[in-house]
Amino acid sequence: MDLLSRREHGVVELTGKLIQKGFDEVFVAEALAVLEEEGLLSDARYSESYVRSRMNKGFGPVRIREELRQRGVADELVSEFVDFQSRCWFETAREAWQKRFGGQFPEDMKARSKQLQFLQYRGFTSDHTKHIFKDLD
Repeated sequence: MDLLSRREHGVVELTGKLIQKGFDEVFVAEALAVLEEEGLLSDARYSESYVRSRMNKGFGPVRIREELRQRGVADELVSEFVDFQSRCWFETAREAWQKRFGGQFPEDMKARSKQLQFLQYRGFTSDHTKHIFKDLD
């Protein structure tokens, strides 16, 4: 309960933390099943919270989707909360680019490559990056 009071956790993530602390796997599975039944533990709430948090930090849908998968969230939930076609990803990409590069469009191909690589690393698709650089082409 102490871990859940700090922030939302996914079932797989919380299972790993508790087993690492030395709790018995069977006990952990039973306890988490009860928490899920009571609505105190939810992968859906965790996914929604995680997507919102990472998006606010300037990360894109590709990276967020992969991070959720690594944390054991089911693909159906990931797809539900990470909508690649959403207009908000274009704005998030622009804000991340603006914050990192101060809104300065690249003057040469090396600078453009660096900016595109940054956005790709952050998890934005080529459509998101094209939207930022459309005035240059």
